[in-house]
Amino acid sequence: MPVGRFITFEGIDGAGKSSHIEAAAEALRAQGRSVCCTREPGGTALAEALRELFLSREMDALTEALLVFAARRDHLRCVIEPALAQGQVVLCDRFTDATMAYQGFGRGFDLNVLAQLEAWVQAGRQPDRTLWFDVPATVAAARRAAARAPDRLEREDLAFFDRVRAGYAARAEAAPQRFVTIDATASMDAVRTRVLATLHDLGP
Repeated sequence: MPVGRFITFEGIDGAGKSSHIEAAAEALRAQGRSVCCTREPGGTALAEALRELFLSREMDALTEALLVFAARRDHLRCVIEPALAQGQVVLCDRFTDATMAYQGFGRGFDLNVLAQLEAWVQAGRQPDRTLWFDVPATVAAARRAAARAPDRLEREDLAFFDRVRAGYAARAEAAPQRFVTIDATASMDAVRTRVLATLHDLGP
């Protein structure tokens, strides 16, 4: 049986990461791999219900963190861990790096508390590879405005997204063996080429 691989796609809202997940899945399936595409918050019926609350209701940073970690626990238990055990490649739109970047750096919430929640909920589970779609907050904001009506988090100001971007940079610096930084200001084709190039050395 192939060894399961856990790959996450990260970046501030408007970075364009979600646009490349299906192309990555198609490339992996062409290599003969079984692929599970999922997202956070979400991925299960319970987690999707929590996502709806998270994106639509006003709440403080601790409540945000508790909701996303509750959703993550159900997601891990019901989707991610079973798929990895079956040898699948799991492509996940966001994971804990997003929580550290958004709630930790964006909101200024205690990173030590988030790290403790991470340890409790994940029991050591981390992505095998994280693709960070890096883009300035101004560029991401222009893309969001052209694409959709904003949700609760997307209505935050540029300073908030600058802090979130700094949070991602700090996570990438702390785990260089896991992170692949992708210049998301490049053309769609250039970004896709870079994404697909990261998938050729996942192993059997």
